[in-house]
Amino acid sequence: QVQLVESGGELVQAGGSLRLSCAASGRTFSNYRMSWFRQAPGKEREFVATISSGGGTTHYADSVKGRFTISRENTKTTVHLQMNNLKPEDTAVYYCAATLKGGTTVVADDYPYWGQGTQVTVSS
Repeated sequence: QVQLVESGGELVQAGGSLRLSCAASGRTFSNYRMSWFRQAPGKEREFVATISSGGGTTHYADSVKGRFTISRENTKTTVHLQMNNLKPEDTAVYYCAATLKGGTTVVADDYPYWGQGTQVTVSS
């Protein structure tokens, strides 16, 4: 099992940047695919970005491609989400998630492990 704790969310102006972090416990962190999802008020949870267990492959939602970058440090059991050129529509609770499921999956139900979330608010 793995436990996840997100940090880094805050209020930022449109056009600004934030870096979210997700600290994972467990000795097998490097075996997990890690992803970020987000959920805005009144909306369903949506996929944002994912990175393979070794860090060699990433995939992004079209809405954040070119603005967000996911990365991981397996030695520190941490995954990051660098968010640049933030827009008001990026406002949401951001969740870190982990899975041992093979392949690039963007489906929330494929992820059994979740953090508690961190709030990102982008003002216009």
